[in-house]
Amino acid sequence: MTIQARLFATLREGRGKVIAAELEEGATVADLAARLAISHKDIAILLVGGRDAAMDKILTDGDIVSVFPPVGGG
Repeated sequence: MTIQARLFATLREGRGKVIAAELEEGATVADLAARLAISHKDIAILLVGGRDAAMDKILTDGDIVSVFPPVGGG
C-alpha cells in the first residue's frame, strides 16, 4: 500500500517535504516512522487524515500522515 508522509520543520532535513512510502498491509505509524528513520522522541504531533493519531494506528492505502517535531522557543 502507498502512504503519503508530510514532514514539517526539522523533520524535512535530509528527507524532503512529502514522501510516498510503500508499506505492507497492516503497517502502523511506527512502521512508517522506522522506514523514514524518525525516532519516536522526535515526533510531537502526529496526524492521520487530519486527525490525531498514535504510533500504533494501523494505516490503510492512501492515508496521509502528517508529522511535526517538538518546537522550542523562548
